[in-house]
Amino acid sequence: MSESSPSKAGALAKLIVMIVVAGGLVAALLLPFVGGTGLAVRSSADIVNSIPDELTVNVPKGNTVVKAADGSVITEFYEHNRTPVTSDQISPLVKQALIDTEDARFYKHNGVDLQGTTRALVKNLSSGGVQQGGSTLTQQLVKQTLLQSAGNDATAAEAATGDTVGRKLREARYALALEKKYSKDEILTRYLNMVYFGEGAYGIEAASQKYFSVSAKDLNQLQAATLAGLVQSPTDDDPIQHPDAALKRRNQVLERLHNYKHLSDADYASLTAQPVTVAPGQSPPNGCAQASVAGYFCDYLDTYLQQTLKLTENQLDNGGFTIQTTLDTALQKSGDQAVLRVPTDSVFAAVFTSVQPGTGHVLSMSSNRQYGCAASQGIQCESVNLNYIPAKGSGSTYKVFTAAAALTAGYGSHYTITAPQPYTSKVFKDYKKGRVVPYSISNDDSSYKPTYDMTSALVASTNTYYVALEDQLGSVTPGVQISQAMGMHYDNTVTQDSAEKIIKNQFGAFTLGYNATSPLDLANSYATIAASGTRCEPTPVTAITTSDGKPATKDNGSPLYAGDACTPNAIAPGVANTLANMMTGVVSPSGTGRKAQIPGHQIAGKTGTTQGNETAAFAGMTPDYSAAVMYFDPKTKPVAVSGVGGGIPGQIWHDAMAPILTGQPDHPFPAADPTVIAGTKGGGPGAASSTDRSTSDDEGNTSDQAPANADGGAAETSAPAASSTPAAAPTTDATTTGAP
Repeated sequence: MSESSPSKAGALAKLIVMIVVAGGLVAALLLPFVGGTGLAVRSSADIVNSIPDELTVNVPKGNTVVKAADGSVITEFYEHNRTPVTSDQISPLVKQALIDTEDARFYKHNGVDLQGTTRALVKNLSSGGVQQGGSTLTQQLVKQTLLQSAGNDATAAEAATGDTVGRKLREARYALALEKKYSKDEILTRYLNMVYFGEGAYGIEAASQKYFSVSAKDLNQLQAATLAGLVQSPTDDDPIQHPDAALKRRNQVLERLHNYKHLSDADYASLTAQPVTVAPGQSPPNGCAQASVAGYFCDYLDTYLQQTLKLTENQLDNGGFTIQTTLDTALQKSGDQAVLRVPTDSVFAAVFTSVQPGTGHVLSMSSNRQYGCAASQGIQCESVNLNYIPAKGSGSTYKVFTAAAALTAGYGSHYTITAPQPYTSKVFKDYKKGRVVPYSISNDDSSYKPTYDMTSALVASTNTYYVALEDQLGSVTPGVQISQAMGMHYDNTVTQDSAEKIIKNQFGAFTLGYNATSPLDLANSYATIAASGTRCEPTPVTAITTSDGKPATKDNGSPLYAGDACTPNAIAPGVANTLANMMTGVVSPSGTGRKAQIPGHQIAGKTGTTQGNETAAFAGMTPDYSAAVMYFDPKTKPVAVSGVGGGIPGQIWHDAMAPILTGQPDHPFPAADPTVIAGTKGGGPGAASSTDRSTSDDEGNTSDQAPANADGGAAETSAPAASSTPAAAPTTDATTTGAP
């Protein structure tokens, strides 16, 4: 006896035992469904109701596809690369090849082929091992569906694939149920959309594209046979990696087609003589790191989908949604070029974030950083989305909120205050060196006049005026609250002071923009002004549809995405329109934001630079676009930027928007409201007339107590020092810095 004989005998004995046990269980469990010479269902309702959800709820659904506003694909989200197709989108050649190879009696059995199973057992018995499977395509569909639905659940995966009699019987029952519920063509189509073909391709369409760069409906006979041969061993028979093995397996499939009279003698001889040829295609991008454009926008979208719309990662990866986004690819690409004014290997980050007034649609998120690469690859790799995560202050851009609060309270746009520097607040206090002291603020150079009105002070970005205006309001509360009404959020507990803390402690430096600021919030709050006071919640989405093209819904049947969420009159239209007209002076030949000018277009905006030139910012708008630029070193101990808000940030804004606005007709802001211009509060303290500042490049001022902003706002991005009294302002040493 040969050495292999005992092992063969052992295998034979095991097979005999398995046959006996399996036969008894099959008889016990399947007998109620067997009648006469075929399979007959005792109760259609009983067997159909036994199907688990994984086998019936619109499976498989495929990749989630993310599209820009113009319909171009940004990226896809998927666990398994799959593009489900309908029956008429699959070549009949691959259907026939699969049936002849895997389940020749497919159209004759009811899900469990007793004849085929018996033949397989006899074949295995005679060979002393497992040489032939007895599972039908329907049973294989059950196994593949349950396995893929198991995901990372090891217990569920074992239950779907374990070599046990119980699993086989459960699989057989489900196969019988599926055959009762679905037509043969539906089952075959589901199988071809479900099964794994190797190279990361799930389903026939993904496989056709991966191996041959064609659609499933266009497969020829050789391609169809190659793919049909992959389902049993997709790795070993991979035609890209193992062409010899793939050739052998493909010819086995062709032989089966020939044996079942689906290939003529001549075609069989001709086809088997040909080599295996492939034309590998690229897998679709998966996730934001592989996005074709706008990686940081994609990251914001992903966060929005999961945190705001409450979609899970599993739902996104396996839900087969089509997500129509708000991304304006032209503006995104223009912004991408503009931020490269700051090199990618610079310590300074430059971000450009834009929003559409009146809808809240997030149009673009550009950065001179790369999304998704490892930090070890260099400084250009940034995992934090600086387009919407608040990291640093934005300086005098916050003076707009104080102006909005003052206009709302009846202070006219020409309300005049004399506030020579240094100006000592009559309301706000500072906590410094263990004691409460008056809150004092200065401008960044001596060229500022002592007297301004609200408009000229905004254009010149005068610190002393705007702290004095807070004094007139009697509190920072109106400015903080109106900023929230306009769209600012102070909810990042890691980097920001909350609105409650600012109000409780009455930080007079609020108007000088010391608090860490989200560029998205800043752009959106300015969009409220541009939209005549209508605030919209930022959204990267316009529609979400399911794999069958219907609007996606929540469990309760309501729409998953309900559309734009806008609040008219978040601030009074007259206030918004007046403020917009005031802000156009900033983007004028004499304004601090003059570099943002685009000939033929009316633009409003505001510059901002924080203490020590830690951050420079510019936010600008038209009635159709609102965008914020921030320029800073995102590290904990930052390097000072070169210049101020009217410099590089203003130029980036111009460079991003000029290609978009050029060629479009000018869309001016609505006229200022005469009632708001006039106000109800009289002329204000100090001189009777305002004095415009000269058109020098200087833009800001400093404070002995408050973080100073070099273009008019005292601000720094770190949190204010803790105070033992409610009346305290953030403190820093005074410095004189920079120009716009």
